[in-house]
Amino acid sequence: MTAGTATRPAAPARRVLAQARFEAAGLLRHGEQLLVSVVLPVLALVGLSLLPSPDVAVGPWAGQERIDVLTPGVLALTVLSTAFTGQAILLGFERRWGVLRLLGTTPLGRGGLLLAKALSVLAVLCLQLGVVAVVGLTLGWLPDLAGLAPAVVAVVLGVLALVTLAACLGGALRAEAVLALANLVWVLLAGFGGIVLPAAALPGQAVVSLLPTAALGDALRAALVMGEWDLRAMLLLAVWAVLGGLLARRLLRWSD
Repeated sequence: MTAGTATRPAAPARRVLAQARFEAAGLLRHGEQLLVSVVLPVLALVGLSLLPSPDVAVGPWAGQERIDVLTPGVLALTVLSTAFTGQAILLGFERRWGVLRLLGTTPLGRGGLLLAKALSVLAVLCLQLGVVAVVGLTLGWLPDLAGLAPAVVAVVLGVLALVTLAACLGGALRAEAVLALANLVWVLLAGFGGIVLPAAALPGQAVVSLLPTAALGDALRAALVMGEWDLRAMLLLAVWAVLGGLLARRLLRWSD
């Protein structure tokens, strides 16, 4: 092997996949992250399924079983927890610890880092969504199996949108500010972002329905309750992913 071939960087796909494996392993080792991304959504699903209010079977889902409308929303909440809150906090502390500064010396680049983080989130979400789905099935959830394909597409688009937004937050502010703000945003979006409760059940429906969380929740409800493709919601998620990616490339800083 010559010196030139020894120092040649790996192909872009191999760089991204290697970083994605590293990121996924890190996510699985963080017990506090599992609390936010699995335990809290499961508690929300169990608690809301046992309460008669608030009414979630509104708008296009009027007349549907409560648990059938709730479970897709809680699945969307799990995506928010891992793709946005967890990634924003992780990015903030990676900057403090100097991890991003070291990555900045590699050929990975901002685009490669964002893609690797999105892939790692998708890998970890396969386990997390499986846990929430099992709990939902135990509580009587009956998903429309015809909606599995649109549900997968919605999750992928949702992860891309939320990871890029997490990079905007975690890549621009100090770690302490990111920790506080990311958790505050999670609480606000969980309650008023159209994710667990449909936008139709919330005040300011016209504004809430434009949020990426509402789009993800609506897309999963349309898929798993009605077996349909919500093209408007998926287009909105794609737009958020593009805008978030462009903004993240400007705001993401490799070090404090």
